[in-house]
Amino acid sequence: MTRLVNKTAIASAFGRAATTYDSHAQLQRESGTLLAKMIEGREISTVLDAGCGTGWYSRAWREKGCHVTALDLSPAMLKHAALNGCADCYLEGDIEAIALSQKQVSLAWSNLAVQWCSDLRSGLSELYRVTRVGGCVAFTTLAAGSLSELHTAWQAVDEQSHANHFLPFTQIQEACHGWRCSLQIHEITQYYDSVISAMQSLKGTGATHLHDGRKTSLMTRQQLQKLSLAWPQKEGQFPLTWQLVCGVIERD
Repeated sequence: MTRLVNKTAIASAFGRAATTYDSHAQLQRESGTLLAKMIEGREISTVLDAGCGTGWYSRAWREKGCHVTALDLSPAMLKHAALNGCADCYLEGDIEAIALSQKQVSLAWSNLAVQWCSDLRSGLSELYRVTRVGGCVAFTTLAAGSLSELHTAWQAVDEQSHANHFLPFTQIQEACHGWRCSLQIHEITQYYDSVISAMQSLKGTGATHLHDGRKTSLMTRQQLQKLSLAWPQKEGQFPLTWQLVCGVIERD
């Protein structure tokens, strides 16, 4: 499935979040931990961290003794990663057009980045291309059903979509067709004390950018009150649920 995605706007949204990203990146940590378990025990020497963000996992791989290339669409994110010395090389660019020759790395690692691709198959194909035979592509992405509470609440406010819709799991499976691939799906729910803190967690990681390119506007006090009342609560807290897909593609 191909969709129109404004990559410049995505880079800007994540760039604005560069300084706050790590303090709101609980989901990214959890997803990376689940993905790492899928490739435990493999011999990995060279890593492409595609969609590296602030470089948290770039640094983790480097500390394991790997040579790491950090790739991100956002110059601000790359700058943040470079200032922290997270990788050996830094590459500004798009996962769907990676400026590396083929068979360069033993692991192409992409944690919660390929959901921003115009075409998932295109992004995964590029990761596959730059991976050496015998290596693997390890990725996480989000599936349909994510942010269900947010969608439900906004429907009660103005019936417009204020959050992204992600590909159904079946379409993610189709994007991996023809490769030796293992996929897992996990439901992860995070809880917040208020609607504001839930929304701030999204904004803090840059995830408020909408796939269709519309800008998110500031909420009025009345909208915020309606949103709070309509949000499905659990024991007085405001949940945000994610459908997380972890995948490992073997490079043949």
